[in-house]
Amino acid sequence: MNQATLSNTQATTATLKALKCKECGEEYELKATHVCEFCFGPLEVIYDYSLLSRTVTRESIQAGPNSIWRYRSFLPVTTDNVIDVGTGMTPLVRSHRLARRLGLNKLYIKNDAVNMPTLSFKDRVVSVALSRARELGFTTVSCASTGNLANSTAAFAAHAGLDCCVFIPADLEAGKILGSLIYSPTLMAVQGNYDQLNRLCCEVANTHGWGFVNINLRPYYSEGSKTLAFEVAEQLDWQLPDHVVVPLGSGSLFTKIYKGFNEFVQLGLVEGKNVRFSGAQADGCSPIAEAYKQGRDFIKPVKPNTIAKSIAIGNPADGVYAVEIAQKTNGNIETVTDTEIIEGIKLLAETEGIFTETAGGTTVAVLKKLVEAGKIDPDETTVVYITGNGLKTQEAVQGYIGEPLTIEAKLDSFERALERSRTLERLEWQQVLV
Repeated sequence: MNQATLSNTQATTATLKALKCKECGEEYELKATHVCEFCFGPLEVIYDYSLLSRTVTRESIQAGPNSIWRYRSFLPVTTDNVIDVGTGMTPLVRSHRLARRLGLNKLYIKNDAVNMPTLSFKDRVVSVALSRARELGFTTVSCASTGNLANSTAAFAAHAGLDCCVFIPADLEAGKILGSLIYSPTLMAVQGNYDQLNRLCCEVANTHGWGFVNINLRPYYSEGSKTLAFEVAEQLDWQLPDHVVVPLGSGSLFTKIYKGFNEFVQLGLVEGKNVRFSGAQADGCSPIAEAYKQGRDFIKPVKPNTIAKSIAIGNPADGVYAVEIAQKTNGNIETVTDTEIIEGIKLLAETEGIFTETAGGTTVAVLKKLVEAGKIDPDETTVVYITGNGLKTQEAVQGYIGEPLTIEAKLDSFERALERSRTLERLEWQQVLV
């Protein structure tokens, strides 16, 4: 049979080669494992790109579903039985008002705040991870999460009919706790930070044999983030941007967007060029930024203390790789304060009508900081990644966005309130100008 006539299932099975250690290069079978037995380096899925180049075209991608699974040949699932609920193909918004405010000419917002089904980019990675988990025979799935991943894992498990037990820090925002409980998983709220609960989850995975999406299934899970690169390239009419600004938690998203762009270049789907990668962290949890600024090739773990809980990972698994990518692409890794994060949330909302959570506020605030420092060319095609919805972290902006004007059901009461409102607006603008 000619390779070009292979079925989707046959082609995908054939293009998956192995798991490979990112440090020593040792290869492993495509099983539920994530750490090299020889050097303890992380494992990553590798593909047969020569075969992919003969079977994948722009046209074959565009003929696929309107979800992340249009890129199925680049994802580590071997059967037709994928869990597809319409995740992905989120808007790439051409910014006008935010761009003018910042002095940029070609700014785009990749808006995963409206992703399906749980309003964050984690829906991408979980769609892939649980599809692979089901192939590997798992009937119970789990995760260690700062909130968004727990929401996604619980939702996809409910859809797929899998048992689910997820772990979160006990001090998470109410919206993220409710956003998991609604799907009726077993929800474990751990008294400790993310790094502490992640260690517990490693023990549970080894003891109970469950499929943890970001532990023993991590090599497959992380591949879902590549779709944020694929979609941007396709939405830019099969071109790469000049500069991307991405939030940094574990560093995995950063590295996989980089991998996704490179895969499209390797297959000739887009023309190659250097895309500058800049990362965003909060001052209260910035181990990757600190390593970048100090020129270190290792990460010093920190204890998180920030409102940006979704990216508050003190010991990031892919931190060193994120530093390497920022360095070799002539990018940057910058931090902002909690106050600047709140201002970033407000800035995006009032200019573009997009309400993002604290991770997105961090990214917008870092974008602003980089522009003001002259580290983003106004004519660069810049993409800022917004990875979650502000409805999940409403506590972060409470007390910073004003109150409604309470009036009587009378015209004169409305007129007085309107005048007060306009007076306050004039005073605020005068303060800005000063």
